[in-house]
Amino acid sequence: MSTTEDRTEAGQAGFLAIELDGAGWDGGDFASLTEAVLAAESAGFHAATFTDAPVAGRANALQRAAYAGPVTRTIALVPELDTVYTEPFHVSTQLASLDYVSGGRAGWIATAAEAPEAAAAVGRENVSGASLAQEAAAAIEVSRRLWDSWEDDAVIRDVATGRYIDVDKLHYADFETPADFAGAAYSVKGPSIIPRPLQGQLPVLAAASLVGQGEVAADAVDAVLVTAPTPELLAAEIRDVRSRLGASVAVIAELDVVLDSRGQAAAGRVAGAETGRARYVGTAAGLTDLLESLLTEADGVRLHPASLTVELDELSRLVLPELRRRGALRPPVQDGTFRDLLGLAHPASRYADSSTATAAGN
Repeated sequence: MSTTEDRTEAGQAGFLAIELDGAGWDGGDFASLTEAVLAAESAGFHAATFTDAPVAGRANALQRAAYAGPVTRTIALVPELDTVYTEPFHVSTQLASLDYVSGGRAGWIATAAEAPEAAAAVGRENVSGASLAQEAAAAIEVSRRLWDSWEDDAVIRDVATGRYIDVDKLHYADFETPADFAGAAYSVKGPSIIPRPLQGQLPVLAAASLVGQGEVAADAVDAVLVTAPTPELLAAEIRDVRSRLGASVAVIAELDVVLDSRGQAAAGRVAGAETGRARYVGTAAGLTDLLESLLTEADGVRLHPASLTVELDELSRLVLPELRRRGALRPPVQDGTFRDLLGLAHPASRYADSSTATAAGN
């Protein structure tokens, strides 16, 4: 659903997202979550993302994003949600609810990974290989159809007649998995159980490795997350993905960050398993130069801090202000939506023409 202008226009400033989970945030309560997301918003980050790795006693990614919705004003809230072992109908409706509680600042990182434990938990066979992309494509399509199943003006709240909705503006999604679907076949009739999201369609993000080479078509997503083994290879990978998918899909680079801070060298703080993402280790000034360079190639960069409490202080004091001074970073979108940040127009429901035709026939 990437209906955008050419994103590669020279001089267009980029945006920054920050991952609030993983090694970056160890807090398990909502008070610490509030502190983290407000600090990220205050620093000028445009989006906060939430991983969905299961942690005992902690709310899932969507619940954490929903909690952050009412306490923030400008930062987009983008949780990861699995497309393989989570019911697509539930994914769609929960994300639509997130869009309402955040005032139109919600997005979705659609994930599809081999997860034997998750499969066992829901009584399904483990999905692997090319079937992962097929599951992701189906879940994204179901969600998009359900978001469109209510037209924007379906809710009328007509007190005089006692009508809450215009039933002619609700539509069946009528989705069925394709004949060659590797997993258990399913169908979704619809319509959704809640009105259309404020944005019409939430922006959908996915790993670039899932998109354009298998079942997930480039026009099914609005942005892709690009990884490379080293910072030196990241710019080349961004260019390769851009040439493969076209300019209508936003490209967001992934970067792990470990900064010199509080008298301690970053090199002494490097620890943990390799993530597969490029990693920057060093000074705030060096990171600023790297981000400025990356933002000439990518639409945005998502930072994965080694420690949110440490890195965010350096980022907010030294890195983001300097990027703004250089004109590399766009200002936060005031009272805007995540679609606004990505340069996406508000889309019409795919079913709107059918209700118009029905009304004309009457």
